[in-house]
Amino acid sequence: MPTGGTDKVMRSQSVVARIVAGETLLVPIRGKVGDLASIYSFNATGTLIWKLLESPKSVGELALAVAETYEVEPARAQSDVEQFVGEMKAVGLVEIPASVAMAGD
Repeated sequence: MPTGGTDKVMRSQSVVARIVAGETLLVPIRGKVGDLASIYSFNATGTLIWKLLESPKSVGELALAVAETYEVEPARAQSDVEQFVGEMKAVGLVEIPASVAMAGD
């Protein structure tokens, strides 16, 4: 992720999310079947980010929401959100929207 955090990301269409006992659980879909060996669980901060990614958002936008919601330093929120989004991207939970990807080609 660039330091500026301006690239937009959004939820992957290949993931199903459910809230169970106050936790957000995500199950990747592979070959039309849930990959139960790869279930991800998010805490409150991860859940906030996941909800915000209903529509494309930049890391900067996500970090601002985290900083405001949890009253943390913006630089700390930026760093933590960059890392979290990078990890989600690496395992296929988020993706760059097609319209943004095409514009960059």
